[in-house]
Amino acid sequence: MAGAEEAVDDDALYVLTAVLLTPAQFPSVLGDDYPAACGALGLEPYAEGYGLVLGQDADGARWTVVVDDVSLVAVAIASWDCGMEYDLSPDERSMVAALPGWPLAVAVAAPNLPSPHDPAPEEGDRPPLAPPDTRRWGPAQRRLGADEIALQWAQWREQTGLARPDGADSAGAPGPSRAAEAGAGTASGGLSEGVRRALGEARAYTESAPPPGRVRSSFAPGGARTIRADGPGWSMVARTDDIAFVLLDEEPGEVIPVGRGPELPGLLEGLEKVAVHPA
Repeated sequence: MAGAEEAVDDDALYVLTAVLLTPAQFPSVLGDDYPAACGALGLEPYAEGYGLVLGQDADGARWTVVVDDVSLVAVAIASWDCGMEYDLSPDERSMVAALPGWPLAVAVAAPNLPSPHDPAPEEGDRPPLAPPDTRRWGPAQRRLGADEIALQWAQWREQTGLARPDGADSAGAPGPSRAAEAGAGTASGGLSEGVRRALGEARAYTESAPPPGRVRSSFAPGGARTIRADGPGWSMVARTDDIAFVLLDEEPGEVIPVGRGPELPGLLEGLEKVAVHPA
């Protein structure tokens, strides 16, 4: 493998970016849980996980190289996130698979190479990986929407118009169209059948452990945790000290806030106990 600034090498992969594929952190566009995400790439769901290295070959073709050196990929991602240079060059012995295409949209390209394109197919090859079409709504887009809410929690929270648990009022623009409906904050009062189903299935996870990665927990300010949960046809993102947002396949583009109420705190506490946490 090679960095993007090096001279063109016919056998090199010019690395553009990388992501982790582990039970605690995986591209949710690939599936509702870690085994499903691995299955989308034809991989065994090993507990140790993988790194996905996205780059171009000397002809400019897109490739996703799967490696089992998770620590190396994690260090590279952390370095890039801090604005530091890092030459991600996994040993060829760590390579598990080379898959045509990219599963995620990549906004950059390697210099001095042809524009990114899918490699010419050969007999027996799998179809090239491709990011989901953002012009339509479906499970992948629903999960991507939940990811975006988790990343931009403060902005989405301010739009709900729901009171904060600490008594402070939300400021900013009027809430989404469904905020008043969800304001009861329980699995029954005023919520649609789809939201009730999602909350009920999420509660079932607290009684019978779901597949790895179906519920994930990550850091949030103030000692809270961000909970990400998915199920057939639904996604949820919540803060353990605040409200939740639900997205449904059956409600294209809708982001439905669920107020704190009497039931949500216990549900989030239970989900935190069964969630996969980053190492």
